[in-house]
Amino acid sequence: MTNTTQDRKPTDELRGADAMAPRTVLVTGATGKTGHRVFERLVARGVRVRPGSRSGGVVFDWADANTWGPALYGADAAYVAYYPDLAAPGSEDAMRLFGSVAAANGVRRIVLLSGRGEPEAARAESALRETCPDLTVVRSAFFAQNFSEGAMVEGVLAGTVAFPGADTAEPWLDVGDLADVVVHALTEDGHAGQTYELTGPRLLTFGEVTAELSRATGREIHYAPVSGAQYAQTLTQYGMPMPEAEWLAGLFTTLLDGHNASTTDGVKRVLGREPRDFAEFARDAAAAGDWHV
Repeated sequence: MTNTTQDRKPTDELRGADAMAPRTVLVTGATGKTGHRVFERLVARGVRVRPGSRSGGVVFDWADANTWGPALYGADAAYVAYYPDLAAPGSEDAMRLFGSVAAANGVRRIVLLSGRGEPEAARAESALRETCPDLTVVRSAFFAQNFSEGAMVEGVLAGTVAFPGADTAEPWLDVGDLADVVVHALTEDGHAGQTYELTGPRLLTFGEVTAELSRATGREIHYAPVSGAQYAQTLTQYGMPMPEAEWLAGLFTTLLDGHNASTTDGVKRVLGREPRDFAEFARDAAAAGDWHV
C-alpha cells in the first residue's frame, strides 16, 4: 500500500481541531502497549491526561458503551486504540457509536490507531470520520515490541519463534516512534484530517529478525514457520476460544502475505527524523533485561 499521507495545510487554513492545544486528553487502553507510552509522554509535556482502562480510576471498556460517555466527559481530545483490533468484526459499528458519543461530549481532536493494509480497519476509520472529520489516523506496521512485550516473547525466551510469516519481509515499527507521532498529533497543529502510515526504516523477514535477536541476546534464537491453522491451535492452548484464535491467525496470515512489504516516510514526515531500526530496539531491550532467562 502506498503512503496515503496528505500534504499539510498552511497555518491559516488549518481546521477547527487545530485551533488550540488540548486541555484534557483521554487515552484509551492506557495500560496497553501503545497507551501507556502515549500517557507517559503526554504527562511529560505537562498535558492533563485521563488514563482510561477497564480496571483503572477512569473506567473505559470497549465492550461496555455505557463507560464511554463518562470517560469522555470534560476531555477535548482522545487517543483511540480499539480492542481487540480495528479489523475485528463489529469495529465499524463501535467507531460510529464512539464518534457520536465523543462529539456529544465536545471532543474535537481524535488520533486513531489503525492497521496498515487492513481493509476492514479502513472502513472503521471512515465510520469514525463521519462524526470526526478532523480525525488523525496512524496506520502502523507490526510492532518490534511484540518480541519483548507481546505474544512472541515466550518464543524468544525459549529460543524458537513460531509464527505464520514464512519468508515475508515486514517493516517493524518501534512503538516508541508510534507514541511520539501520536503525541505530536494530539498536541501540535497541522495534523487534522491526516492519515499517516508508519513503518520502521527497513524490511526484515522473521529469519532476519531472529538473527538480530540472537546478536542482541547472545543466544541462538530461530524462526519456525507455521501455518495459520497451526498457530490458531497454539493460541487455544493458552485459553483463547477457537473462533477468536482462527480469526486472529487469519488476520496475521493476511497481513503477512507480502502486500505490506514496503517502507514509508510517515515517521519522518511527522517527527522530522528517521524511525528507530529493529537492531537498536533489540539491543536496548536486551540491555534492559527484557529477555533475561
